[in-house]
Amino acid sequence: MPVKVLVVDDSGFFRRRLVEIFEADPRLSVVGTANNGKEAIDKVQSLSPDVVTMDYEMPVMDGIAAVSNIMDIKPTPVLMFSSLTHEGAKVTLDALEAGAVDFMPKNFEDISRDSAVVKKALVDRVLAVARTRLSGAAVNLEPLAPRQDHKPIVTERGVIIPRARKRVSLVAIGTSTGGPMALQAVLSKIPADFSAPLVLVQHMPAAFTGAFAERLNNICQIKVKEAQDGDRLEPGLALLAPGGKQMMIDPRNGGCVRILDGDERLNYKPSVDVTFGSASKCYPGKVLSVVMTGMGVDGREGARMLKSSGSKVWIQSEDTCVIYGMPMAVEKANLADETIDLNHIGERIVREVG
Repeated sequence: MPVKVLVVDDSGFFRRRLVEIFEADPRLSVVGTANNGKEAIDKVQSLSPDVVTMDYEMPVMDGIAAVSNIMDIKPTPVLMFSSLTHEGAKVTLDALEAGAVDFMPKNFEDISRDSAVVKKALVDRVLAVARTRLSGAAVNLEPLAPRQDHKPIVTERGVIIPRARKRVSLVAIGTSTGGPMALQAVLSKIPADFSAPLVLVQHMPAAFTGAFAERLNNICQIKVKEAQDGDRLEPGLALLAPGGKQMMIDPRNGGCVRILDGDERLNYKPSVDVTFGSASKCYPGKVLSVVMTGMGVDGREGARMLKSSGSKVWIQSEDTCVIYGMPMAVEKANLADETIDLNHIGERIVREVG
């Protein structure tokens, strides 16, 4: 059965173009359109679409208010369209916080062209969003049990021998779809006096990562900034890879990051694999890595390199992922040391680093 799509946009041209693209694919069926947020809410209730594509700027009710109401009345996966500007990034992050699953840049030039690449990207994203679990935030809220792995060893003669523990020199986190809210949930639990540096890789356009870093910095106790070439790795500082670039770890000068254009053949800029792979070479056996919610397999090969060097690899649990793609790829490759619910990842990181 085709995935049912509701298209919401106040631009008649954009609505018609999206409908043409979606209806040309047998896996999709457009069940309706709307030109404002209020109409969208009504049609979600009457048509029960599997996924909604939503513009932000509309008359009567904007996209953020519409998303928030839809999540309250009849939760439905929403794909937002947004402009590639700093202000557009802030609006998109508000929409994700309201409950939207993912976003795509709204580019009239691209959508007006008869481009097979653009069509495929749109259709693939809609199909992926339609499969997402909106219950991803409903995680296990049981408190963590006291940790057992670092208890001292007591010999037969009563001699206490401290159990060896590897020092964590770097925490590396990679994520994609569903990642902005997941990262917010994790990083908000890390205290200001955290004793290790962090590097973050979130698949995002270049115009968005600066605004996202600002938002994280405002809500977290640790410092968060969009990484610049030469930034030093410091305890309690999280460096977010800039969109459209690759971030690599350089051990010189006490540890810093290099921001590079990277290989055009790579699907993702930034790429989790690139950052994880460089971390494995710089800090063998001393990286705590986490692969969280997202489509695709980015992070799997980087996790393989980290694991080979003796570092730990954790993944977010399937039940708490928006899309269980990247963590599943790591799990299927038998690279995951632990699978952890989203609401426990932050405090587990704090415990592990000590």
